[in-house]
Amino acid sequence: MSVTHTIEADVLRRQDPELAEILLGERDRQSTSLQLIAAENFTSPAVLAALGSPLANKYAEGYPGARHHGGCEIVDVAERVAVDRAKALFGAEHANVQPHSGSSAVLAAYAALLRPGDTVLALGLPYGGHLTHGSPANFSGRWFDFVGYGVDAETGLLDYDQAHTLALTHRPKAIVCGSIAYPRHIDYAFFRGLADEVGAYLIADAAHPIGLVAGGAAPSPVPYADVVCATTHKVLRGPRGGMILCGADLAERVDRAVFPFTQGGAQMHTIAAKAVAFGEAATPAFTAYAHQVVANARVLAAGLAAEGLVVTTGGTDTHLLTADPAPLGVDGRTARGRLAAAGLVLDCCALPHGDSRGLRLGTAAVTTQGMGEEETAWIAALLAGVLRGETDHQKAREEVRELTGRFPPYPG
Repeated sequence: MSVTHTIEADVLRRQDPELAEILLGERDRQSTSLQLIAAENFTSPAVLAALGSPLANKYAEGYPGARHHGGCEIVDVAERVAVDRAKALFGAEHANVQPHSGSSAVLAAYAALLRPGDTVLALGLPYGGHLTHGSPANFSGRWFDFVGYGVDAETGLLDYDQAHTLALTHRPKAIVCGSIAYPRHIDYAFFRGLADEVGAYLIADAAHPIGLVAGGAAPSPVPYADVVCATTHKVLRGPRGGMILCGADLAERVDRAVFPFTQGGAQMHTIAAKAVAFGEAATPAFTAYAHQVVANARVLAAGLAAEGLVVTTGGTDTHLLTADPAPLGVDGRTARGRLAAAGLVLDCCALPHGDSRGLRLGTAAVTTQGMGEEETAWIAALLAGVLRGETDHQKAREEVRELTGRFPPYPG
């Protein structure tokens, strides 16, 4: 079943043409512009089919074999499949696939291991830490005492010496490693040793790299962290949602932290879609895809640097990169607006050591569309041309439409 057929089903057009047009409009937006947001991707039609399945009708509070509702014998099988596939894919002793999002997964991890007021060491928000890593606007910053480590002022690389000093000084109950904007691999072995040295739990927030881990294109935090929190979208290319991986010793605590402590009924259609995505990620084709994502990101980083943008850390090991467009005479927010008008969709992000905003880009979605290094290099040149004013928005938009027309996210 094609995505077009799913959206244009006669029943939706007849019953709610207004919403049908909105869905079609979003499909057209996604397929005619370049999706360079590091946290986004295109799921497969099979994942979309699971999301739109009758499993969406089923209430299933609890876990397989221990539900609070009747009629769960079928959805129990779906959740067991998702759990087994996640465990096999990541080499984990236990997996909880019920978290509704990455933030929900982190909340449950904190609930399983911490108490309000505990001290937590995490990457500071100005350096790429997530809202759940201590933002005062988030539950994490309100309920726990966060201490932030940073990055080296010159290289932009994680300051492991600072993290070590802060851990010895503050003796945190937990250490969080992970970022939404750090383009390099994280030294999980270092953080494991640091956690052991100060008697802390180690929580890896692997929301961004987990898809690369699945494809063997990034190191895995599973052998090192007590708990790994992740999303199932981004590079992993599944439905929007979260999951938690941990050892058998913490399985019961993690499960109780998800349900009944932080969530109610599981979204069984999403869990089934996660199972589909885990199955896809276990194939050789996904391994090739994950490595191509990284290859494309490196070409994009090199291309932007050659065009004069300042690329944080000088490059990337992953699917994402951050860059300062200031040398081209434009700030991050203005740059994002100009690029959006030209059909290049990306994010702003904080830049280390300063109040300026930069650009965060990712290559997961364009790689899913089949684009390679040649197309990625072209994107870098087009982006710089738009920011310099050498290429007007209308011309750039036409060129983007031509490119995406050759690489449709959902052919047919």
